[in-house]
Amino acid sequence: MTRILIAGAGIGGLTLAQALRRDGFDVAVYERDPSAQTRGQGYRIHVDADGNAALRSCLPPPVLDRVRATSSVNGDLVATLTPALERVYAQTFPDIPADDITHVDRTTLRRALLTGLDDVVHFGHPVTGYEITPSGRVRIEGDEGDLLIGADGVGSAVRRQLLPHAGVRDIGLRCIYGRTPIDGSLVVPEDFDRGFCWVSDGSGYGAGFATVHFRTPVAEDYVMVTLVATPERLGLPDERLYALSPEGLQDLVATATAGWHPEIRALIARAGAFFPITLRAGERVDPWPSGPVTLLGDAIHTMPPTGGVGANTALQDAATLAGSLRSAPLLEAVAAYERVMLPRGFDTVERSLAMADRMLPSASGGALS
Repeated sequence: MTRILIAGAGIGGLTLAQALRRDGFDVAVYERDPSAQTRGQGYRIHVDADGNAALRSCLPPPVLDRVRATSSVNGDLVATLTPALERVYAQTFPDIPADDITHVDRTTLRRALLTGLDDVVHFGHPVTGYEITPSGRVRIEGDEGDLLIGADGVGSAVRRQLLPHAGVRDIGLRCIYGRTPIDGSLVVPEDFDRGFCWVSDGSGYGAGFATVHFRTPVAEDYVMVTLVATPERLGLPDERLYALSPEGLQDLVATATAGWHPEIRALIARAGAFFPITLRAGERVDPWPSGPVTLLGDAIHTMPPTGGVGANTALQDAATLAGSLRSAPLLEAVAAYERVMLPRGFDTVERSLAMADRMLPSASGGALS
């Protein structure tokens, strides 16, 4: 039986593991996190038509049902607003299929994707490199397989060894994430409650807001709060920003939005669990000779979140690779996957960078794309 090793138990790696196990492959996933509790990577994930198609293609029905049941009630709006909550742009999506998912919580999605994989996923086992054996197999963590997929994110050790020349650049923006629990006393602006809303004051600050109302009561409903700006606009170098406590980050977000609508300020005042991230983007690389090691998702085409497509692209990668492995010999399947994945991924990175320029033009002057 073909044995496939996956580095990374994120969304793409777990989705691929579900598909491969269903298709009869022997699969092992090695993950650096000590448990399934997610690190600070964000809260709400947008799922588009491509992401829905990939989930349907990869997940066994019981797992797909669990993903859907633990997702959020669908939204129907994407809007841009002023700090006074006046609409600048709005697009509605009234005809979303009932079985589609528009957004999920990162933690509950990861837990759902782990369904049935207890004997497959090995937490607390970071993949720091690999070895190609004389027989052409791949060895990691004392395990040996026929194929290794690096799904280990922006800091991928698999990518560093396979493609030491592949670059990931800091695009010059910092994102501060937080979340506000929804209770009976919280006033949520109507547009925020319908989908994703972007608020920009034209001075280099932008903020995203969106609700998560779980279809089943697996966690507390909340409003995702994000502030995006350059380090210069925030007035803090990275060493100071990343040293701030969650309360210090909340104060920073509150100061940046001090003149905004009272309902926005109230959301931020009651928010918690703030953490910062650096927004990065993968730099396009030429195809390489295909072999028993390949890459998936942010490990190869690191995606800034501004297009809302990072998770969807990783899901597409998983579906494409699983489909190739079902229909062709292993190395031919890897080559076919890479011919599709590479241009698709980096084209999507470029679109996400262009979106960042449109969302915060004063921050970049068009330099991001």
